[in-house]
Amino acid sequence: QVQLVESGGGLVQAGGSLRLSCAASERIPRRYVMGWFRQAPGKEHEFVSGISGNGDVTKYAESVKGRFTISRDNAQNTVALQMYSLKAADTAVYYCARSPYVAVLTQTRDYDTWGQGTQVTVSS
Repeated sequence: QVQLVESGGGLVQAGGSLRLSCAASERIPRRYVMGWFRQAPGKEHEFVSGISGNGDVTKYAESVKGRFTISRDNAQNTVALQMYSLKAADTAVYYCARSPYVAVLTQTRDYDTWGQGTQVTVSS
C-alpha cells in the first residue's frame, strides 16, 4: 500500500506564499488522479485542487483559483501545491490524496489514500 506524506506547511502572514509537497512511498501510476483537500477547525474536508494522471487536466476550488497552482512530477513521485497571496481563510490542515478515477473529482469519497496532513496557518 502506498503512503503519502505532506510537508511544507507552517505559519505565514497574509499575502505570503507557501509550497506544499506530497511524497509517495512508491511509484504513482500515471492513471491516478492526485488532489489536495483542506480542513479548517470544526469543518469538513474541502476540495482545494486536483490534477489528472499525466498533469494535463487541473481543477481548483473557486476560492483558490488564480492563487494556487497544483503540479506533479511522476518521475519523482511527488505532487506540489504552490500557494500565493495567502489569506486568513486559507488556514487549515492540508491533505494530499490519491483517487483511482480518471476524472478529477472533488469529493472525499472519490479518494482512497490520504496523507497525514500538514498545518497551514495564515495570520493577518
